[in-house]
Amino acid sequence: MASKGLTQTSSLIQISAAVTETVANLFTVEQIDLQLNPLDREVFVVQAVDLDLLPPNLIANTVTDVALSLSSTRRTTLGGIDSSNVIAAKRISTQSVTGDGSVTNEYEASDTPASNLDYIAIVATNDMFLNIEGRNNVSAGSGNCRVYGYRARADAAIYAALVQSEALSA
Repeated sequence: MASKGLTQTSSLIQISAAVTETVANLFTVEQIDLQLNPLDREVFVVQAVDLDLLPPNLIANTVTDVALSLSSTRRTTLGGIDSSNVIAAKRISTQSVTGDGSVTNEYEASDTPASNLDYIAIVATNDMFLNIEGRNNVSAGSGNCRVYGYRARADAAIYAALVQSEALSA
């Protein structure tokens, strides 16, 4: 069901993407082309996101982590859900303690809020971005995402507001 000011133009679409750090612990971005038509004021309405992140390396007496985020605009840092252009985020941290023990913690906001929201984000520009960065790892981190949503046409005022909002959040 499309929200007020939006006319749904497609059925449910699943978009999948993957990202791997170019070098271990180096912030890396994978661009996800949505192929939206700006002349028709086309937007992508995100209904759900599933993030899949491979765990960090286990290194003796070291805290390692790897984090993944999906954003509506290109970022220069990973960002979290406290940033208006970050749609979803996840982090896995492993701490090796002296001896043979280790603890792994996974942190994520619910990939999809547990409520009856019509959508969790609207992307008005042509791309989304899958961002990854590790810390203290020997090998490059990698992660995947699947985004569920639909294409819609926005009325002129809403489209202009959405594009302006994304431009300002970059």
